[in-house]
Amino acid sequence: MSHFALQSENVIVSTNNGESSMIPACVEIKNEHIYAIHPYGQTLPCEVLDYAEYVIMPGLVDSHVHINEPGRTEWEGFNTATQAAAAGGITALVDMPLNCIPVTTTKAAFQEKLDAVEDKLWVDCGFWGGVIPQNIADLDELLNAGVLGVKSFLIDSGIEEFPNVSTTDIRAAMPILAKHDVPYLIHAELDCGGYNDVEITKKYNSFLESRPKKWENDAISLMVDMARESKQKGDNCKVHIVHLSSDEALDTIAQAKSEGLRFTAETCPHYLTIASENIPDGKTLFKCCPPIRENQNREHLWQAISDGRLSFIVSDHSPCTPELKHIDTGDIEKAWGGISALQFGISLIWTEAKDRGFSLIDITRLMSTETAKFAGLDSVKGAIKVGNHADFLVFDPNAEFTITNEMIKHRHNITPYAGRKVTGQVQHTFVRGHHVYQQDQFINTPKGRPLLKEKL
Repeated sequence: MSHFALQSENVIVSTNNGESSMIPACVEIKNEHIYAIHPYGQTLPCEVLDYAEYVIMPGLVDSHVHINEPGRTEWEGFNTATQAAAAGGITALVDMPLNCIPVTTTKAAFQEKLDAVEDKLWVDCGFWGGVIPQNIADLDELLNAGVLGVKSFLIDSGIEEFPNVSTTDIRAAMPILAKHDVPYLIHAELDCGGYNDVEITKKYNSFLESRPKKWENDAISLMVDMARESKQKGDNCKVHIVHLSSDEALDTIAQAKSEGLRFTAETCPHYLTIASENIPDGKTLFKCCPPIRENQNREHLWQAISDGRLSFIVSDHSPCTPELKHIDTGDIEKAWGGISALQFGISLIWTEAKDRGFSLIDITRLMSTETAKFAGLDSVKGAIKVGNHADFLVFDPNAEFTITNEMIKHRHNITPYAGRKVTGQVQHTFVRGHHVYQQDQFINTPKGRPLLKEKL
């Protein structure tokens, strides 16, 4: 259908001042875009799908997903990852530059990735590049090829081909990134030493002790210093902290913002919905870096989501094979660190958020509007407004279900959330007007496409 409409008594639309409101509305779609927004019940010369009291929201934009293709498709791949995204109401995601082979640090490697996605995307997909010590001379070319920004690690990434950067590398990269006006994403942990002798046993707390908050705090303080330096030089490079877990770094982030630095940070469902006190020993599915911390820390992250110190929520879907998780042995030290939960993000967050006074308008801002803006996709994504892509999720905010391994759409049906009861369920997903997901079923064929900077 190239011309049709969706309507509901509850549609989250973008208002003229850039805010959102929930109103009864009928959204008319023509040629993959939002053509007009009418009153609910409007008579139109096309088919109108009426979702009654279900909420029609802008499709979610997840700017932190590890898909691992090409090269490590036994971990995950674009077909399964984007199906899981569609099932979770995500209509656009941004793929991370590591865990694939080759890593996305050159124009040639990026082209290999673009070749790999052909006919596999169920949702639209942008791409982050990487900065490593060896590729700074190639950064201009990589950015001109269409990546939306770049990522570095300040600590061993676990992937040999993606080594961490030093301050010298960061200084060299920042003016290039500022010229292209793209964000510099940082995995912010610094190995401060002194913890390498912590013996990691099957007890989750032993792993937690091995990666203390100080590692994150020091890394974020370093990046604030680098951002200050960049601003003083006249570049004012955008710096973004991925998957923040330490509450002790929140004041540092607030200070950076107050100084006018272009400094942002995100967090993830696992840091907002799980507390270390509740993680059973030997359960390797909960291992990620930085680690999931105590309940009080979790509460502080929610406060920072509420007051804007944290800008948005993304999945950091980081899957691997079940073997690499060492599920049977419970060996936390050897297990690959990463949480798999791509399709459950909005249900996990809504379950917690609604009891804290958040509305679905807030969820739209935190998981769609702000993430689209951050990735440079807000000219077409992240809001229901005329001219944008016709990206929607139809949400039942009151449906309750229990997450099971059997319902998982990503490649390996393992997740630390199995058995958890949640509220709020995605019923339908539309990508650029194409109905791709309906009540646990995928429709037609993959309709997603790559999202390249300057070619949106």
